[in-house]
Amino acid sequence: MTVVNGTRAELSPEGVATVDGSGLMADVTAQPAHLRDALSRFGGALPSLDAPSYMVVCGMGGSAIGADLARAITGDLARRPIFVHRDYAAPSCLRGSALAVCASYSGNTEETLSCYEAATDEGLARVVVTTGGRLGELASRDGVPRIELPAGLQPRAAVAYMLVAMLECARAAGSIEDPGADVEAAAQRLERLVGKWGPQASAGSLAKEMAGWLAGGVAVVHGAGETGPVARRWKGQINENAEAPAFWSELPEANHNELCSWDRAKQGGLAGVFLDSPGLTTALRRRLALTEDALAEAGIPSRRVVAEGDSPLERVLSLVLLGDLVSMYLAVLSGVDPTPVEPIERFKAALAG
Repeated sequence: MTVVNGTRAELSPEGVATVDGSGLMADVTAQPAHLRDALSRFGGALPSLDAPSYMVVCGMGGSAIGADLARAITGDLARRPIFVHRDYAAPSCLRGSALAVCASYSGNTEETLSCYEAATDEGLARVVVTTGGRLGELASRDGVPRIELPAGLQPRAAVAYMLVAMLECARAAGSIEDPGADVEAAAQRLERLVGKWGPQASAGSLAKEMAGWLAGGVAVVHGAGETGPVARRWKGQINENAEAPAFWSELPEANHNELCSWDRAKQGGLAGVFLDSPGLTTALRRRLALTEDALAEAGIPSRRVVAEGDSPLERVLSLVLLGDLVSMYLAVLSGVDPTPVEPIERFKAALAG
């Protein structure tokens, strides 16, 4: 048990189930199965595409994070760059010989729909990644290749499917080789980590202990290199699952501005989290260490967690799983059902009105 604000919160499977009314934890711990299912569904699903100059993925929220992770994983090995566009249509990036990948789990994200229409007007090669909705209708109308995601998940819980879909798009575009073997190795790694960090794990396991440490505070999650997009993922998961404020920051940029603010942050309840990886360059790992030191000098508590795995895919997904579990345990500690996102739904309704 973990003591939070004078009360005892239970992070056992039974304790999680009392708060997790919709069973979101089952989707988090099913990430290894999702990777394998995605590989069987999407592997080789797209025909080879005429070699584009680059791939731009248009999406928002949970539908864009898979592209961020794919970009981090492929890194310098990608023969053609991957860009992620989170906004309404931007003609400057949707032109020339780009491949436009329009990703929306629901198929009804208005920013993504605007990008699809712009790419259509520009005559670009397109791929759609969705469960259906208006985006699926447009793809059917136009004869555009489509990767169909399984329905019934929260978009943020479809991260493994989105990631594998993006890797398949990159393969079809000639940017990377077939990622199948790496995906299977990552699934095996995550199976072991679910046992190590999941609800059945001991109260002192890393994910549960991290959640207890962060409870009641405000996480500022730092990433660098391949862990940069994972920091964004941690922030979003804490926001949505635990309904708690959190922020993310990326090195080396944060060393050029954010450092100046920490001395005045002592009373703000901020806590630094640093996502490390053996895959980072020596320069970036040194920056992580020095930034930790700067927070310590300012009296700000911080923790460093290190990715596990033999490949970028394994390492990135190990940290994704850890962050997802931490956010779920934070929800339980706060008595918050992690599934509903009512403020987002209200905002979408206001936009539609």
